[in-house]
Amino acid sequence: MGTLSISHWLIVAIVVLVLFGRGRISETMADFGKGISSFRRGISEEDQTDQRADEPMSNPQLDQQTEKN
Repeated sequence: MGTLSISHWLIVAIVVLVLFGRGRISETMADFGKGISSFRRGISEEDQTDQRADEPMSNPQLDQQTEKN
């Protein structure tokens, strides 16, 4: 009784399908996928922001002053 066999998992799967229905599980998985995509987009945008922060910023006023001298 310590481990669950395949028949136990099939019964659990059937109970879950009966409780939630096939459509609700599909919606949940779609939302989960959208969440992962959104997370990945956020991480890549954060990396791009970090790369921009590492680049030296040019100062147009300072550039004009050095050109005059």
